[in-house]
This record gives sequence, structure tokens and C-alpha cells, in this order.
Amino acid sequence: MYQRCLRCAESIKGIIGDFKPKIAVVLGSGLGGFADSIDLKFSVDYKDIPDFPVSTVAGHSGRFMFGFLGDKPIAVAKGRVHCYEGYTSAEAVMPIRVLKLLGVQTVILTNAAGGINESLKPGDIMLIEDHISLFADSPLKGENIDELGTRFPDMTEVYNLDYRKIALDIPDICLKKGIYAQLKGPQYETPAEIRALEVLGADAVGMSTAIEAIAARHAGMKVCGISLITNMAAGKAKLPLSHNEVIEVSKKAEKDFCHLISEIVKRV
Repeated sequence: MYQRCLRCAESIKGIIGDFKPKIAVVLGSGLGGFADSIDLKFSVDYKDIPDFPVSTVAGHSGRFMFGFLGDKPIAVAKGRVHCYEGYTSAEAVMPIRVLKLLGVQTVILTNAAGGINESLKPGDIMLIEDHISLFADSPLKGENIDELGTRFPDMTEVYNLDYRKIALDIPDICLKKGIYAQLKGPQYETPAEIRALEVLGADAVGMSTAIEAIAARHAGMKVCGISLITNMAAGKAKLPLSHNEVIEVSKKAEKDFCHLISEIVKRV
């Protein structure tokens, strides 16, 4: 897997040359609009990177974009890959590991999530304080990649405390806080599963992010996590859940979401 990531990174370097991003933003379902705010220098489709996983889900374009936000060199992963698309957890975190090999030190992970905590509502933006990944396969399973990190990485503070403080200090954004849980998908959760997650302390649920945060911390990267609540979870919602609703709510919240991510990038 390490050699595979190295080959992918070398392929990208052949396009971006000596451009070295320090910060990366991974954009979740329907959140690709942020990519339009950067001063774009290079764009690389996942499908054009040899042996790299490809996004297959609506709302995930599947490309790396490299440029500047202000004076900061930034990489944007416009769309991600998921285990439910048929990839292993190690393949699903390849974008994170490749970004690390390109020089990225900080990653901002975003997602569209279902609200469990009833104080949340569709359109709310939630700062991830911690996560529950018990139900997702660890991306560190198998032989350890010693070049990236230790066999047993500490996960006491997955989501950087300083970055959380920065996010909460940004004016004009009503930012909620909570615990995010990742399940495997692609089916939405049952009401019984949501009740179980609620007992465990989860405030929101989705099908990504936690394993990416684990891989990032394993590789020594600093992590900030942001969830856009696009619907209430099963048993909390009045209507059946649908991916179209996720995309629709994402578009409505796009302005505040883009402002928040831009301000975090400028301040870290």
C-alpha cells in the first residue's frame, strides 16, 4: 500500500511540479462549491492517477485541485471514496496518505451527516470534537506502514484542540459542537441503530471521515473536522431519507460553509 501511494504521489508531482500544499480540505457530499474559492493552479482527476481509487457517488466529483487561498498553498479533494463503493478501508484513505506524501501537514475533513442530537437541525454546521469508529474497519489494519506512523497511534486528541478553538472564534457563524459516528453504509441507519448510537454519545452520523482522521493522525497530520447536518437520522426524521435531500440542503448551506472553511484555512 505504501508503494502504491508513493506511485500516486509521484504521478501527481509530475503535473504540479514543485507546488507544495501545506493544508488540504476534503469535501463531502454536495460541498464541492468551496473548490471554486481557490486560485486554481492545477487539477488532477482521480481517474487519471494510475492505481488510484475513483469516486462513484453523485456529489463527489473525484479530483484533486491545487492552488492558493490567500497566500496559502492548498490542496482540495473534491469528493472522496468510500468503503461502501467496494474499496477497503486502506484504499478509502489513500487520498489522505497521498496528500501527506505531497507535503500536506493539516487536513480539514468535511462531510454531510445525519443529525442524532435533536438540538441539531438540517442546515446546521457541527464542529467534530471526537468520533466513534467502532463499526468501521480500521484503515490501519494489516501490516503497519512504518514510513507513515507507529503501529499503535494514540487517538486521545484526533481533532486538534487549537483548530477547534480557531473555528469557534470565527464570527458570523453559528457553529454547533458534537461527536460524529461513522457507519459502513451505503444503506441509511435503522431507527434502532440510531438509538444505539445516541446511547453511545453520538450527535451525528455518516459514512466517512472517521477512518480518514485515523489515517491522518497515524501519519502525523493535524486534523479539523466539520459536519454539515443535511437531514435528521432515521427515527428522528418525518420523511424517508434520501441522497437528494443531502445535496439540496448542502447547496442551501454552501455560503456559510465556504466562509467557515475559508476562515479556518486563513487562521491555522
